Amino acid sequence: MLALLSSLAVAAASAAASPLAGRAQSPDIPRPADPFADPKDDPYNPLKYIANDVLTAIAFTLVVLVAFIQTWFTWKWKTRFMLSMVIGEYTFALGLAMRFGLHTNPEGKGLYIVEYLFVVLSPCAFIASNYVLLGRLARYLHTPHHLLVPARRITLLFLSSDITTFLIQAAGGSLTISANNPKQNLAGSHIFLAGLVLQLVSFASFTAVYLRWLHRVRRHSPQAWARDAGLSWWRDWRALAGALVLSCAGILIRSVYRTVELSQGFEGRLATVEAFFYALDTLPLFLAVSVYVPFWPGRFIPSGVSALAKDGAAGDGVVGDGVVGSGAPAVEGAGASVEGSVEKQD
Repeated sequence: MLALLSSLAVAAASAAASPLAGRAQSPDIPRPADPFADPKDDPYNPLKYIANDVLTAIAFTLVVLVAFIQTWFTWKWKTRFMLSMVIGEYTFALGLAMRFGLHTNPEGKGLYIVEYLFVVLSPCAFIASNYVLLGRLARYLHTPHHLLVPARRITLLFLSSDITTFLIQAAGGSLTISANNPKQNLAGSHIFLAGLVLQLVSFASFTAVYLRWLHRVRRHSPQAWARDAGLSWWRDWRALAGALVLSCAGILIRSVYRTVELSQGFEGRLATVEAFFYALDTLPLFLAVSVYVPFWPGRFIPSGVSALAKDGAAGDGVVGDGVVGSGAPAVEGAGASVEGSVEKQD
């Protein structure tokens, strides 16, 4: 995922520098004398509105602030598995910063390309961290047998899905950017939309798997569910579980918005009203990442717990008050007996 984000930066920079980024949409369409007079009907204005600098400044500042805080948290608690989210926050903030340029130069297609690619593709990094977090949380509580598939496989499955949908969206975006005619542009948009739809389906499936796991832990593993009951609520692992629920909700809202927006086309109402961008994209994504500031995973899960360790590997989980678990089998019956023997030690 980190390599893909680096590729995104290179691709966006190349696209912005490309002669295609600054080409006129049609030599037969005259350029408006005043690009600020009627942005909605300006064929050279990709946003169809003038970006609001105040809203941009607020959004950029908040996202960068969260990124700075989580950078420190990543170092302090050695939570490298959250690094993709942190880097994604920086690239998302970079995309938002491009809107300052679009306010001054609303017809700057190169600026728009960089803004769009970073804003739309950066959330793939947020999603990746959530995928890994579920596997680590399940192993930490010694309850991976409550997942539909083993923790290691479920993490790899959804990470692979995230990378695949990222590449599909990137391919669609690249084709749209380099299109020389409306037919190619439409094809690129359809590919991009397919990537968004697949990402939405994948993440909705992940959210369902996660909620099912929470339900089964609460119902079938009461000791694991209440293992932090004696601690303050903000130190209870269930606070982190709630944060992951809120993060999933924010990403789902944004994913639905982007899917519907692109299905309407780049000149549809959702794409051409700035209020929708902030209310249904920026705000939900900000909540999805900022919720981890008070509930940083490193405060709850020891750094030695891995979501990618093989089931049954020694040292892959910590259960109860410092009791080290050896990993729960994928078979639910066997897993329940192992969990029971460990929980008696709590």
